[in-house]
Amino acid sequence: MPPRVRKAMLAVHIASSVGWLGAIAAYIALNVPVVVGADEELVRAAHLMMKPVAWYAVVPLAVSSLVTGIVQSLGTPWGLFRHYWVLISLFVTAFATVILLLHMGDVDALAARAADPSADVGSLRGDLPHSIGGLLVLLVPLVLNLYKPRGLTRYGWRKQEEQRSAGR
Repeated sequence: MPPRVRKAMLAVHIASSVGWLGAIAAYIALNVPVVVGADEELVRAAHLMMKPVAWYAVVPLAVSSLVTGIVQSLGTPWGLFRHYWVLISLFVTAFATVILLLHMGDVDALAARAADPSADVGSLRGDLPHSIGGLLVLLVPLVLNLYKPRGLTRYGWRKQEEQRSAGR
């Protein structure tokens, strides 16, 4: 990948990944009134806002982070399968994205229940543990991508040996 394209992709990847963390923080903030048992209207409003925050911020940024991370790894010397830290980052990001997408049905159901004025507010539980768990899980790739710990996969060792042999 040419340097300008690589840098542009890196910028998009970082923006998506950091944005994903920020969108989760916003989602967590919306969970607080639900957990502390604020007044009925605030609990309903919080649930109604969780849905658009999740669908229009969290999900797109999650998918963008995953896709740009794959593109970035394929277009750089790090490669997708050469280093364990890249594989772990990919796995964790893909896992978090899949769990998020599976959880969106619950978000939709809670928002629909919150929109029903006859629904009992007590039944509108929050999903704060899920949100905080997602945020903590996403710190793993963040740390791995910053520190890039050593450790080549078997494929990485083979590719490295091929490059050394070709350079002789």
